[in-house]
Amino acid sequence: MVQLATVAVFAGRAYQHLFWDAPYREVIWDPYWSAWIVESVFGLSWDEFARNPAVDAGIRSVIFGLGVFYLLCALTAVFVKKTGRRGRGLMIAGSAALVLLAVAYTKARFYHFGQFFEYTLQFSSPLFLVYLLGNGLTRRLILSMKIAIALTFTCHGLYALGYYPVPGLFMSMTIHILGTDASQTLFFLKTAGILDFLVAIGIFLPAKFSRWFLLYAIFWGGATALARILGNFYWQFPLDSLHQWAYEAVYRFPHFLIPAAVWLVAHKGGPKILSAPIPSRSRKRSGFGIGTGSASGDSILNSRVHCKKLYPRRKM
Repeated sequence: MVQLATVAVFAGRAYQHLFWDAPYREVIWDPYWSAWIVESVFGLSWDEFARNPAVDAGIRSVIFGLGVFYLLCALTAVFVKKTGRRGRGLMIAGSAALVLLAVAYTKARFYHFGQFFEYTLQFSSPLFLVYLLGNGLTRRLILSMKIAIALTFTCHGLYALGYYPVPGLFMSMTIHILGTDASQTLFFLKTAGILDFLVAIGIFLPAKFSRWFLLYAIFWGGATALARILGNFYWQFPLDSLHQWAYEAVYRFPHFLIPAAVWLVAHKGGPKILSAPIPSRSRKRSGFGIGTGSASGDSILNSRVHCKKLYPRRKM
């Protein structure tokens, strides 16, 4: 599941950069951020830089190049078991690029820091994959996943509750899908925001309770990803609708795949998930490097054999 989440976030961002746009101009065209680079590196005044038509063409080329880079990351994530250290290094570089993209979005959204942390599951997924390859499934990894889930859902809830201005896209998608009016839509979004906060707290409870919050996180993470398509799909222009919105759903796959991975551990491992010892790095690894010696490591947590070995249930 972590592998699929990583492939999806890179593939979605690749499509965005290759065919659409990304908010890097918000940083590049701000003299507070980039004037010193222009003057010290390129030896140009800010006016010369801003009036040069070749600059915008260069920005478009850089965005396209990043699209190619993300596509390479996606393909590498598919075959990550065969790429060794170079593949893992590329995953880390891809994660760093996703962090910079999140910074650009934060700058574009008036420095709302909730905007940055809403992308936590997206830029963390490649790091989870690298950790899994090198260390296997550990309670430290599960805790890190829970923190990423909590940050993503909390920040999503800040927008839904109106702590930050409620995005018009949230309103339009809800109205289009549910057929509600403005007041009903706001009530629905506020309810969803409260549930987001409950998820952020509930996933840290003991497994017999947290699994229910994780189930809701799986549902809501998948629903909000799918809403990008359903809320903006027009039967008169089906291909155009998919071209414009499907990639936004794809790079949000970590929002339900990572909760699904944690839920599977909690469901199979039961209460022992929070107290299980960290697997030894010296154990024989296979597949994804999961430290149990099992040959079932094609994706995180999708093997009953692995989960039973690492987190055996107590006999009642």
